Amino acid sequence: MKKKLMLGCMVKQCLFIVLFFCTTAAFGQQFLQPSPRGNFWVDSVFKKLSKKQKIAQLFVLRASERKGKEVVFYEEDIAKHIKKYKIGSVCLFQGIAEQQAEFLNRMQGISSIPLMVCVDGETGVGMRFSDVSPFPDQLTIGAVADAAVAYKVGKSIGEQCKRIGIHVNYAPVVDINNNPLNPVINFRSFGEDKYKVALFGTQLMKGMQNAGVMACAKHFPGHGDVSVDSHYDLPVINKSFNQLDSLEQYPFKKLINEGVGSVMVAHLYIPAIDTTKNQATSLSQRNVTGLLRNQLGFKGLTFTDALEMKGVAKFYPQGAAAVQSLIAGNDMLCLPGDIKGSIKSTLKAIRQKKLTKAEVNEKVKKVLLAKYNLGLDTLKPIQIAQLKEDLNKDVAVIKQNVYRQAITLLKQTDSSLIPLNKVKRLAYVGFGLSQSNSFAEQLQKEFKVDCFYFDYQASEEQAATLIQKLAKGYEAIVLGVHQYKKYPANNFGISNVALSLLTKLQQQPKTLSLVFGNPYLIAKMPVAQNLVACYEDDPLMHQVAIDLLTGKITAKGKLPVTVSNEYVYGSGITNNYYFPVSSPQEAGLNPKTLTKIDSIAANAIEKGATPGCVVLVARKGKVGFLKAYGTTNYNSTEKVTTETVYDLASVTKTTATTMAVMKVYEEGRLNLDAPIGLYVPWLSNAEKAKIKVKDLLLHQAGLVSFIPFYKETLDASGKPKSGYYSNSPSEAYSVRIAENMYMRKSYLDTIYSRVDNSKLGVAGKYIYSDNDFILLGEIVASITKQSLSDYVRNTFYLPMGMTSTSFSPLQHFPVEVIAPTEKEKYFRLQQLRGDVHDPGAAMFGGVAGHAGLFSNAYDLAQVYQMLLNGGELNGIRYLKKSTIDLFTSYQSEISRRGLGFDKPEKDNATSKAPYPSLSVSPLTYGHTGFTGICVWADPKYDLLYIFLSNRVCPDGGDNNNLGKLNVRPDIQEVIYRSLVN
Repeated sequence: MKKKLMLGCMVKQCLFIVLFFCTTAAFGQQFLQPSPRGNFWVDSVFKKLSKKQKIAQLFVLRASERKGKEVVFYEEDIAKHIKKYKIGSVCLFQGIAEQQAEFLNRMQGISSIPLMVCVDGETGVGMRFSDVSPFPDQLTIGAVADAAVAYKVGKSIGEQCKRIGIHVNYAPVVDINNNPLNPVINFRSFGEDKYKVALFGTQLMKGMQNAGVMACAKHFPGHGDVSVDSHYDLPVINKSFNQLDSLEQYPFKKLINEGVGSVMVAHLYIPAIDTTKNQATSLSQRNVTGLLRNQLGFKGLTFTDALEMKGVAKFYPQGAAAVQSLIAGNDMLCLPGDIKGSIKSTLKAIRQKKLTKAEVNEKVKKVLLAKYNLGLDTLKPIQIAQLKEDLNKDVAVIKQNVYRQAITLLKQTDSSLIPLNKVKRLAYVGFGLSQSNSFAEQLQKEFKVDCFYFDYQASEEQAATLIQKLAKGYEAIVLGVHQYKKYPANNFGISNVALSLLTKLQQQPKTLSLVFGNPYLIAKMPVAQNLVACYEDDPLMHQVAIDLLTGKITAKGKLPVTVSNEYVYGSGITNNYYFPVSSPQEAGLNPKTLTKIDSIAANAIEKGATPGCVVLVARKGKVGFLKAYGTTNYNSTEKVTTETVYDLASVTKTTATTMAVMKVYEEGRLNLDAPIGLYVPWLSNAEKAKIKVKDLLLHQAGLVSFIPFYKETLDASGKPKSGYYSNSPSEAYSVRIAENMYMRKSYLDTIYSRVDNSKLGVAGKYIYSDNDFILLGEIVASITKQSLSDYVRNTFYLPMGMTSTSFSPLQHFPVEVIAPTEKEKYFRLQQLRGDVHDPGAAMFGGVAGHAGLFSNAYDLAQVYQMLLNGGELNGIRYLKKSTIDLFTSYQSEISRRGLGFDKPEKDNATSKAPYPSLSVSPLTYGHTGFTGICVWADPKYDLLYIFLSNRVCPDGGDNNNLGKLNVRPDIQEVIYRSLVN
C-alpha cells in the first residue's frame, strides 16, 4: 500500500511536469464538459427563461465606444436589455480598467443570470483599456523562434482577463497573412507560414485556457488573403476549396484538434464554400455547419464577427443578419444591433420552420453550460483595489523577453556597426520625430552621438539641409524609422520626401537602419546596407535595440513574413558573436581538405545510408565548417538546411541528463557515491535502491538495457489494445505519443512499476542501458523540483540562445523544420516527425533521461563549445572546469566510459577498429545517437565535430548503411587531416 501511494505521488508530480502544455485546461472541452452539478445548474436557469430571453442569451452587446475624444459606455441600454431580455453577454471595448470593472460589477449585480464577459483583446486587455500596456503584436511574436514564448504571453493574457472578470477573449488570430496589402489582419497575424501560425496560435490558446479563460480562434475560414476591410465591405476570396483546405484552414484544424474553446467566423464571400450571392461566411450554413461543424468536427462555441460590420450589414438588415447567423449554425451573435428586432425576426423564423425551437434551445443550453464551466455560477464582484497595477504587473517583463527574441538583423555589410562600440563619432537621424524619444536619449547616453529629427511633414529644403549637416565627417550614421502607421495604405503614412531622404542616406557607407514598426515597410528600403527590424516603437523595444547596438544581446529573430524578394520569410542573421560562423582558415582548418566531406556525404546519400545530413566543425571557438546535404526523406523535395532539427536519440544522455547531473553535483545537491534510493523515493526494490549514482552514469548498475513498455499495450496482431490510447487529447488521455495518438495518463503508473520491478543483474558489469539514464532523469527531477526538460532548458539552453534545442519540439517550433524519422510499423503505425523516435521516451511524454532531445547542429555545438571552453560561453559560467574534467575523463576499469560521456577506446592507437576514429586524442568525449547522430569534442585540438542525420528514415533501425560505409568516422578523419595549426 505504501509503495502504491509513493508511486502514485511521484507519477502525479511527473505528470504535472511532463504534461505542462497538456493539462486539462488546454483541451478546451472543459468549457462544454457536462457534469451532474453543471447539468442541474443549466436546467434550473433554462427553465426560468422565456422564449425571448432564451434567444437573448445568444447575443453579445457592445459595452462602450470611443466617440471623438470621449469614451461612451452604453450602460443604460444594456441595463434595459438585461432586465427585459436577460441578454447573455457583453463585450468590453474602450475605457480605463476601473471604469470597466465598475461597469461589470453593476451589470452583473442587476443580472439574475450572470453575463459572459468577452473582450477583443489580441494583445491583452491593453488593446482596449487605455491605462493598461498591451502585449506585443502577434506579428512581433511571430518573429520569435520559440513557441513557448507565445504560451507565456497567452497565460499572462488569461490571467489579466481573470483578474477583471473576462471569460472569453477573442484571440488568437490564426489567419495566415499571405497578402502584404491586407488592410485588416496584417500585423495581427503571426505571419505567413501556416505551420508557425498554427503552432504559435495553439500555444497562445493553451496559455489562455490554462488560466481558465476561453480562447477564440479567428477569423474562420481565414481572413489573411484579402485586400478589402470587412468593416466597410464584403471581401471576396476566389480560391479553390483545396487551396483553402491546405493553407487557410490548416491553423484552425490544429487548434480545433488541440481543444480551442471557441471560433469566430469571418465576414467573407468565398464562392468555393458558398455561392449564395452577397452572403458572408458568417451567415453561411455551408460554412458554419457544413464545413466547421461537420467536416472539421468543431464542438465548441462559435461567435460571429461583429454583425454591425458593413461586410454583413450592407446586405442584411440587423434582424435578418441575426436570424441567418443562427440558421448558419452559430451560437453567439456579436453586436447584433437591434435587439428587439433580432429577437422578433428569430421567433418569426421559428414559426416559418427556417429555424427550429430545438436548435435554439440546444444553443442556449450550450452557452449556459459554458458559463457554468467558466465559473459564472459562483461569480464574485471584481476587486477594484490595485486593479490597474495587477493588470500591468507582468506586461513589461514578458514584453521585453519577446522583443529580445524578436529583434531581427536582416542585413549586415559592415560588421563594425553591430555592435557600435568602436565608432567614435556617430550621428542619429530619427525619421517621424520632431524631438527626442527614448531611443535617441539612450543612444546619447551610450555613445557620443549628434541627433537630428525629420518628421513626415518636413520639406525637401529641410532634407537638403540635413544631408549637408551629415556630410561633416561622421564615422557612422544610425537611421531610426519611427511613428509610422501599422497598415500599408499611403506608404504607412510616411511622406515621399521622408522616403526619398531615407533612400539617399541608406546608399551611403556606414549607415545602419532600424525600423521600429510593421516590417512590411522594409519593402521600401531596397538599398539599405545594414538593416534591423524592430517591429514595435516603444521604450522597451528602444532599450532592446540599444542592447543590440552595445553588444549586450545578439539578434535572434527571423522575419515572419516576406516583405520583398531580398527579405523573404525566415530571413535573419542570428550568428552568435561569441561563437561565430567563420571561414575554415580562421578556425585553423584547411578548406581544400574539408571538401572531401562533400564526397563522403554524397556517397552516403546515394547508397541509402541516410536521406540527408548536417556536418559542423568548430575549432578555437569558431565554426569553420557548417554544411547541409540531401533531403529530409528519400522521396521528398524538402532540402536539408543547416537549421534542420534532428532527433538526437542517445545524445540526449550527454546533452541533457549528464549536463544536469554535473550541475547539481557541483552545487553539492548530488553525491555520486550515494545510493539512488536517496533521490528516487518511489523505488521499492531494495537492491535497486542501493545502486550508486556513479554506476548509473557508467552503465555498470546491472539494469537491463531497455524495457519495451509499449508491447503490453498491443494485442496479438500488433495493434493497440482498447483503452490505452485515444486519437485526441483529453484529461484521461493526455500523454502525446504521436500525431493523433494520446496515451492514457494512468498508464504511467505501470511504466514506473516496470522500471521498479525490472530484472537486476550483477553490479559492476558494463551493460549499456537506457534505464540507467531514465533513473538519472528522475534523480534530476527529484532534486531540482523541475522536469529534466525544464531544468536543462532554463539552466543551459535558453541562456545560451539555443532556441532549437528542446524536448517536445512540436511545442516550440513548426514541424516543417524537423527531419522525419521512422515510418513506424510496429507501434505507432505512422511516419514520425517531431515526436521522439524512441518508443520508451514517447511513453514518458517525450521527456526521458535517455532520449527525447531535438536540436539543430549550431545550437547543439554551443553546449559542447562551452565544455571545451572550460565551462564558459559568452562570458557566462555554466560549469566548473574541474567538474567537466571529472566527468569527461576515463572513470571505469572495465569500459571506455567517462561519467555519462562516451570516450575513445583505451587502446585506440593500436585497435583494429578504432573508435570513434583513429586520430582522436584520449581526451576526446561525446556520444552517438541511434537515429544517426554523433558529437565529439577533443580538448587537445580545441576541436568539435557534429554529425546529424536521420538514417532511420523511413524504414527504421535495420538500415545500417551509415555504419557499414563508415560515414561518421571517415568524416572525422578528414577533419583531423584538415588541421593546420
